[in-house]
Amino acid sequence: MPTKDSLCIVWTSSDPEVAENLAFMYAHNALKEGWWEQVRVIIWGPSAALAARDETIQTRLKAMLADGVEIWACRACAENYGVTDRLEALGANVLYVGKPFTDMLKDGWTQLTF
Repeated sequence: MPTKDSLCIVWTSSDPEVAENLAFMYAHNALKEGWWEQVRVIIWGPSAALAARDETIQTRLKAMLADGVEIWACRACAENYGVTDRLEALGANVLYVGKPFTDMLKDGWTQLTF
């Protein structure tokens, strides 16, 4: 059960600048610095294609995973972009996120979208 200290960042942008200099920077520091107890990044929409093809993005995702940030990816999006295997190989939890995300919102998670 999440606490009031659970943060979900929905990363949708295909712009690597948004990932590098905003979404990832905040997500990673938020957990490392203890600003939030639990941090989950959801790769949703066009960001799936970027995550699957950009080595710099992949390196950052792996670093966040290593430090305890949870990485989820929308399975429907991954299938649409043909990148399911690549996202799973990165260590992302690839699942249909609509219902779990709805549950997170109803359970009181704080949500940011980039």
